[in-house]
Amino acid sequence: MFKFIKNDLPASIVVFFVALPLCLGIALASGAPLFSGLIAGIVGGIVVGSLSGSKIGVSGPAAGLAAIVLTAISTLGGYENFLVAVVLGGVIQLVFGILKAGVIGYYFPSSVIKGMLTGIGIIIILKQIPHFFGYDKAFTLFKVNGESTTTQLLNIFDHIQLGSALIGIISLFILLLWDKVLSKKAKIFQIIQGPLVAVAIGIIFFMLTKSYGSLAIEESHLVSVPIPENVTSFLGQFSFPNFSVITNADIWIIAFTIALVASLETLLCVEATDKLDPDKNVTPTNRELLAQGTGNIISGMIGGLPITQVIVRSSANIQSGGRSKMSTIIHGFLLLISIMIIPRLLNMIPLSVLAAVLLIVGYKLAKPALFKKMYDLGWKQWVPFNVTVFGIVFIDLLYGIGLGLAVGIVVILIKSYQNSHFLHKEGDELNDGRIKMTLAEEVTFFNKGAILNELDNIPENSYLELDVRKTRYLDNDIIEILDDFAFKAANRNITIKLISERGIVENPPSYIEFFRLRPVNI
Repeated sequence: MFKFIKNDLPASIVVFFVALPLCLGIALASGAPLFSGLIAGIVGGIVVGSLSGSKIGVSGPAAGLAAIVLTAISTLGGYENFLVAVVLGGVIQLVFGILKAGVIGYYFPSSVIKGMLTGIGIIIILKQIPHFFGYDKAFTLFKVNGESTTTQLLNIFDHIQLGSALIGIISLFILLLWDKVLSKKAKIFQIIQGPLVAVAIGIIFFMLTKSYGSLAIEESHLVSVPIPENVTSFLGQFSFPNFSVITNADIWIIAFTIALVASLETLLCVEATDKLDPDKNVTPTNRELLAQGTGNIISGMIGGLPITQVIVRSSANIQSGGRSKMSTIIHGFLLLISIMIIPRLLNMIPLSVLAAVLLIVGYKLAKPALFKKMYDLGWKQWVPFNVTVFGIVFIDLLYGIGLGLAVGIVVILIKSYQNSHFLHKEGDELNDGRIKMTLAEEVTFFNKGAILNELDNIPENSYLELDVRKTRYLDNDIIEILDDFAFKAANRNITIKLISERGIVENPPSYIEFFRLRPVNI
């Protein structure tokens, strides 16, 4: 376990620096006690990190669940009631893992998944605008007490708290400078992360200006975590679920929503993390669901937010040289030590600094360039993507995903009306290791699981003929799978001969580029 400690220890420190402000910021965005974000980070690091089969994935509170948590706390009438849904959500995830539902992510089109993340990013941005300017009132896209969206925006500018707004702007500048310039200049700027620097500057700003009238930041605009005097008072900070409301139907609806969205976000992160992993380890998805379910049960039982595997912390772990699960476990212990030793320091962090961190997170989830990219992929990707985004922003997350999935299915039905759709393999393995696979006229995201299974079962040292001459519709999801398989094929000494109407190519370096230049009605 300690084989790669010289790599894992420095990586765990970087992940801790990234996770601390994010744990607090996501709790803020969720409308939950800030301490709950730290609990989720600790459980995600120590418990999930120990149980997970992922060597470099890091779990903790996720921005993708913030919108659900925010609505759920209000709907269920209190945080202790919400914790029951977190525990039940973890139980449902355990059931998913036992039923081997780790393939569930393959049955959601990437357009809906990207729409979900984009919608969540927009909501995070909207919810953090007031905190960024030191305004206590929440911002919504609907009329509230006769106020329109425009009126609410104008009210924010009428109630700007100068100190909060100033350090918010400074923090945003630091984060952008770090991300776009400094992190590319030297290794030190990758080890010391921008969010940590922004938090440190925020604390210094608060201490220097607390006696300067208009620049002073009020306590209501600062982080507020309990300060334990001893072990007993520290343990007294934890909240516990109110199981007397377990018969409430809303509890079960929200629990299922948490389980489904947390599982999807985790499985997507696992897929993305495995792609980033320089050692190309493959994470067992069913074991990951069992680990995440256990983590959510424990987190909910002691007052923490829902947990998923998260790409920001996982990618920071990879970029910092993490090699085994010890890096994520150690980062969890560092979070635990921080809330025991430096809570007074944490309470000097302006909320506008955390809002700046979350504005960057929200922007990365909802980049304007993504809308153009989805448009360029064609209406079959563009329409479900936009339906999901607007459904999430204007209704809620579950409705948005449901609407996007429904539209995605309609798109497939339209295409299926025109073409039969199936996947078959021609011939068996021959003595010389030659295998021929012919794709059907129409191959969609519904075929992801079958194609992945076919490709993974191809033995080493084989010669694969991939025939797409009959294919008239090839989903973007499938092209991505083929592109990923090309990397694995090289490692397994598998030669790929791609046969299309436009010619024959052996071991194409990029399927994405091949089909972009020689499109198959994607």
